[in-house]
Amino acid sequence: MNKGELVALMAEEVGHSKTDAEKALTWVVGSVLKALSRGEDVNLVGFGSFHIQSRAAREGRNPKTGEKMHIAAYKQPVFRAGKKMKEACNNS
Repeated sequence: MNKGELVALMAEEVGHSKTDAEKALTWVVGSVLKALSRGEDVNLVGFGSFHIQSRAAREGRNPKTGEKMHIAAYKQPVFRAGKKMKEACNNS
């Protein structure tokens, strides 16, 4: 399912226009991104949780040349599925 299909499904389920559904979805995604950028975790009970995980700097290799290279430290967004999501995936 892509964003357009999700928007259409939301509009149908709630009984609002696709425009309103798209605004709502855009707001939710934007709010999650803002919270993560502030270093906050986002927990949606039954769905899952989003958090930021720090990755340490390390030495790596260029796969083409085999040359050693430095990989800088970075922060990576992580999603962990909730219990209801796991159950839904395993019962389908």
